[in-house]
Amino acid sequence: MQLFYNPAINETSEFFSFDREESKHIIKVLRKKDTDILFVTNGLGYLFKTEITLASDTKCTVKIVSIEKAPTPKYQLHLAVAPTKMNDRYEWFLEKATEIGITEITPIICDHSERKIIKTDRFDKIIQSAMKQSNQLHLPKLNEPILFKDFIKIKNKDQLYIAHCEETNKKLLKDVLKPNENATILIGPEGDFSEKEIQLALEHKYIPVSLGNTRLRTETAAIVVCHSIAFVNES
Repeated sequence: MQLFYNPAINETSEFFSFDREESKHIIKVLRKKDTDILFVTNGLGYLFKTEITLASDTKCTVKIVSIEKAPTPKYQLHLAVAPTKMNDRYEWFLEKATEIGITEITPIICDHSERKIIKTDRFDKIIQSAMKQSNQLHLPKLNEPILFKDFIKIKNKDQLYIAHCEETNKKLLKDVLKPNENATILIGPEGDFSEKEIQLALEHKYIPVSLGNTRLRTETAAIVVCHSIAFVNES
């Protein structure tokens, strides 16, 4: 199934028109024509089966044939991940995390962060593309970058974990994860979290965890977390 994404379509729509850029792609590149079927999601769990009624490369219009609603995910995963020095590594993480399954992503600026200025426009496009490629109906939420000290003060009822490399008393993430429960997990920059940041996280009830015996890159650690939680929640 080839999946299209547009946040403007909703369950009350009868007809829908794509913008000029998407219309050109559908008609000129994909060579779709009248009566062809397109599958569209709005990223909120809905799958719209549509039929092209106007195959225009400036305003492709479809009518909604049927609507399906995906089940509510059993868990929500919020990863707060420090931006990597090389932007392409963070983009790789965003793509793979979306494919595996993630709910929310927040870039956190830490004491040891080498990259402190983040532009999220390209990140959004990568997440959208990965959602469509993996045929998922829920678009992960990408938040604006925030300082670690400000993020840590945000209250939530998730399972709270911080993955760091310091030689302290830590439990393996796989041993403490609980299925069907939401989780927020902190992943630090290449230079790891500072001692001050780790202590601040502990004061805010974050549980220190290990991801294994090897030292992982930031983006690799984030993917290990995504897969671990997906595995725990498999039925």
